[in-house]
Amino acid sequence: MHKATRWLLSLAVLIGTAAAGGASAGAATAAEPKTEDIKDRILAIRGMSLVEEKPVDGYRYFVLNYTQPIDHRHPSKGTFQQRLTLLHKSDDRPTVFFTSGYNVGTTPSRSEPTKIIDGNQVSLEYRYFTPSRPAPTDWKKLDIRQAANDQHRIFQALHGIYGKNWIATGGSKGGMTATYYRRFFPHDMNGTVAYVAPNDVRNDEDAAYDRFFQTVGTAQCRTALAAIEREALVRRGEMVDRFQAWADKEKQTFKTVGSADRAYEVMVTDLVFGFWQYQPAETACAEVPKPTVSTDELWKWMDKVGGFDSYTDQGMEPYTPYYYQAGTQLGEPGYAYPNLVGLLKYPGINNSRTFVPKDIPMRFDARAMPDVDRWVRHHANRMMFVNGEYDPWSSEHFELGAGARDSYLFTVPGGNHGSNIAKLKEADRTKATAELLDWAGVPAPSGQATPLAPYNKKLDKQEIRRVPMLRP
Repeated sequence: MHKATRWLLSLAVLIGTAAAGGASAGAATAAEPKTEDIKDRILAIRGMSLVEEKPVDGYRYFVLNYTQPIDHRHPSKGTFQQRLTLLHKSDDRPTVFFTSGYNVGTTPSRSEPTKIIDGNQVSLEYRYFTPSRPAPTDWKKLDIRQAANDQHRIFQALHGIYGKNWIATGGSKGGMTATYYRRFFPHDMNGTVAYVAPNDVRNDEDAAYDRFFQTVGTAQCRTALAAIEREALVRRGEMVDRFQAWADKEKQTFKTVGSADRAYEVMVTDLVFGFWQYQPAETACAEVPKPTVSTDELWKWMDKVGGFDSYTDQGMEPYTPYYYQAGTQLGEPGYAYPNLVGLLKYPGINNSRTFVPKDIPMRFDARAMPDVDRWVRHHANRMMFVNGEYDPWSSEHFELGAGARDSYLFTVPGGNHGSNIAKLKEADRTKATAELLDWAGVPAPSGQATPLAPYNKKLDKQEIRRVPMLRP
């Protein structure tokens, strides 16, 4: 299951908190006059504390902690500090609620929706990603409903200050998170933009992934990838020796997976997923090595596509909360390796249980994803899903049914896991931008559906994090 994300592209995802009926107003906890400094108003919110303020042109930027119940069903049973950031532009602008589904970055940045609507941005760290992890840690309290409640309380706390429309957004697991939040609290947001969000409705049915890998790109590229994956296992002995020597030098270990040999096999089975997930198909196919390549060149290519450091204890441990959720609610991709027949020593090793320490119990809840899927199909309102044609995670994506209203499904032609609104074909890009502006309550001037904020080199640079392949 380490199958999918050595590079996590943090995308901008937006969801608007709607309109007519108004956002579920949670009680505003900060009622100070607007004449007060914004920092004072934020810190007047009960449970909110300042970690630091950082300078950024045109905005105020705060790193904050907020006191959350460990268990929203039983708030009296302890609390933890959840980290968030606030990119403040003005309290009379709309606000984007961004989630990556993982740690929150503390360098000022702007999601695509924030740029489009020229608004504020609240970015929340997902519960149980350090430092937002209760101690001691009760892993049973890590589920999509508890996380949605975290977002709901943050929205309630800040809505008294930021009273204009709210849009929820996130990419990959962040897009999933934004969707789950909308399912449990459908009236908080005025809209939702979920980028490249997988939807694994039935965890034991993954035929869509096999179909994807049998048809994606060109036959020539697929054949080249299959051949180099097989060669990587043919050379297992020398490659594993090199992997272990590298790990010893870098003080990396393999206790959770079991050995360098087991970690190497997982990495090889991930290569095809990682390749299509993030490599630009128009140039990367020509760079796939031939089976006769030198061992040095094979290592370099595998490291670029998969990242050897992603398969060590040190590379995987920060993402234990994701692996836990994949194995208890979210589900995970499965696909066949016909090109590796006869070369696998550990069939079935590539799954979430392998990457979660054995002392953490895991039991899969088969009801969670079907519930969300039904809700999206029948009740989605002002929701937008943006997927990539060449992104393996889009093999199983959210679908809109007859009950969905004012909601859209867009696909970037040839797009990978970095797909966003800007990369859509022109007609779709114009439509998506116009809808988002409408949901945010800031229609484009003169009907021109373009981002309201100009490009900012520092704030709008897409962040790419090197992480284990397993994750979306």
